[in-house]
Amino acid sequence: MTAGRIRIGIGGWTFKPWRGSFYPDDLPQRRELEYASGHLGTIEINGTYYGSQKPETFKKWHDETPDDFVFSVKGPRFATNRKALADGRDSVERFLTSGVTELGRKLGPILWQFMATKKFDPEDFEGFLDLLPEKQDDLSLRHVVEVRHDSFCCDEFVALARKHGVAVASAFDSPHPKIEDVTADFAYLRIMGTKENEPLGYPADALGGWADKLRELAEGRDVFAYIIGGYKDVNPQTAMALIERVS
Repeated sequence: MTAGRIRIGIGGWTFKPWRGSFYPDDLPQRRELEYASGHLGTIEINGTYYGSQKPETFKKWHDETPDDFVFSVKGPRFATNRKALADGRDSVERFLTSGVTELGRKLGPILWQFMATKKFDPEDFEGFLDLLPEKQDDLSLRHVVEVRHDSFCCDEFVALARKHGVAVASAFDSPHPKIEDVTADFAYLRIMGTKENEPLGYPADALGGWADKLRELAEGRDVFAYIIGGYKDVNPQTAMALIERVS
């Protein structure tokens, strides 16, 4: 079986404590994305969850990053934070036509995140999955959902995601449900437990365990892994340590 590509990164690239620890002190702030993308394989964009971006912004992000770099992008909360998910069609379409495809081949998975209060209802959730197109502007799309209510820990939800070819985000070291079933041609991990007393976020044996897991998942599929939350100050160092271990 052919191994897929493992991409490891962080959430966002603007965080004051990273100045001097990840970013050089003399690096202009406008070059932070250029620097981060030169050391990491991917970045999860969180700002699109809260509001729209201009097409020129997506194009700028495209142009500031290496040719083989990939972003994952959060879909807007207006599409997922609603009682009847199928009613979010306009929000989904508005987001997909907002200029996100200006990222071109650098557009990786689109992450649709649900609040912890959203419970699994098969008909309701399939109504949402039906809204997610396979293509936009002739660009193939990959979708991933992150669910945070225990009612999603069931075979019916996994079967629905697999039917639609949508990945389920696996949230590790967090209070969120950990669903590890592979339901798409890629895997999406959010590693959320870095610690303040560990210079690399995790001890060496734990980092080795994460690296083994990523290599195992990469048998036959691409893998996207993001160091999110936890002790955020060290997340870039954690990501780079994992990149070194899976190289």
